[in-house]
Amino acid sequence: MTAAIIVQARMGSTRLPGKILKPLGSMTALAQCLCRCAAIPGIDKVVCAIPEGEAEAPVVAEAERCGALVARGPSDDVLKRYAIAARAAGADVIMRVTSDCPLIDPQLCGRMLARLQDEGLDYCCNNLPPSWPHGLDAEVFRAAALFEAEGKAAEPFDREHVTPWLRRAPHLKRGNIARDGEDLSQMCRWTLDYPEDYAFLAALFERLPDAIVPMEDVLAVLAAHPELAEINAMHHGVRAGGKAK
Repeated sequence: MTAAIIVQARMGSTRLPGKILKPLGSMTALAQCLCRCAAIPGIDKVVCAIPEGEAEAPVVAEAERCGALVARGPSDDVLKRYAIAARAAGADVIMRVTSDCPLIDPQLCGRMLARLQDEGLDYCCNNLPPSWPHGLDAEVFRAAALFEAEGKAAEPFDREHVTPWLRRAPHLKRGNIARDGEDLSQMCRWTLDYPEDYAFLAALFERLPDAIVPMEDVLAVLAAHPELAEINAMHHGVRAGGKAK
């Protein structure tokens, strides 16, 4: 069985153009994400799914520099782009992460992958409903389910956001990894969408070690520097439209 993590990435962003190539610590935001994806237990391949077109050349170059396999596909039909990437990787299982999540947690993602395999699930995530910091969102699903969605999902929303069809198809067996303890999804925003998100993440990465750290270490830094969370507090709880395509 081949497990591939597919990271969707693009140059364009209406709120923060070129956001994934902005520096965070010693790397770009995209490199921080891809580096963490490569560290997920059980993942065999890291793939970056990038829209077609010359405008995306800087993203292609950065993904290749990071050692990711690059797959190209439609800009708006991200579901089709994922299917193209899954076939290119020869994947049986796919994990989905978006490139605006530079703090994605490898161990949390590994738990989702292990649960999918151990319980024979078709789909598993950590945000149905949300309970983890926004920016640690991930999903894992069977390639067969992805290809079924590719063939059956007809609504533009389903094509753009990849997994809504999988999240509601009645015949698929689904699971969710919920956080023990306090729900952090409304108070911790670790995703990169608005200029204030970048200011927050840039300040946070200045205080993090130059290494992959677990969620608990990030929370410790924020507890020691509560002023950081105020930087993008006006966007806390905002989820719709905050994902890179």
